[in-house]
Amino acid sequence: MVTSEERMKILKMVEEGKIGVEDAAKLLATLEGNATRHKSTLRPPNAPRDPRTLRVLVNDARGGKRRVNVSLPMALVDAGLNIASNYIDRDTEEQAAAIIEAIRTGTTGKVVDYFDEVDGEHVQVFIE
Repeated sequence: MVTSEERMKILKMVEEGKIGVEDAAKLLATLEGNATRHKSTLRPPNAPRDPRTLRVLVNDARGGKRRVNVSLPMALVDAGLNIASNYIDRDTEEQAAAIIEAIRTGTTGKVVDYFDEVDGEHVQVFIE
């Protein structure tokens, strides 16, 4: 069963324009379908730790102003990565691979620290 906290995070992502209504519906359906599993399919069963959240921070690289600060339950991350894989370009492919590998190995802490020169953004991703 999807918790109300998970539903609210999905709705917040829709409200902020980070995902569309169709993607939110897919996320909810995926969570409902995986409710009995609750373990990330990205990690092998012998991974040392089951992290609870993936946090993404995006700051303006020039002025430092925070643009994004979102924490996602790990239950949403599998479904989100499936959806996001359709939009990942070559510039961010390496960072996406780093996130997936960190989840698989049970790594915690900062897993991505990337400066996007084109958009003037500093992107950091943490597994907590």
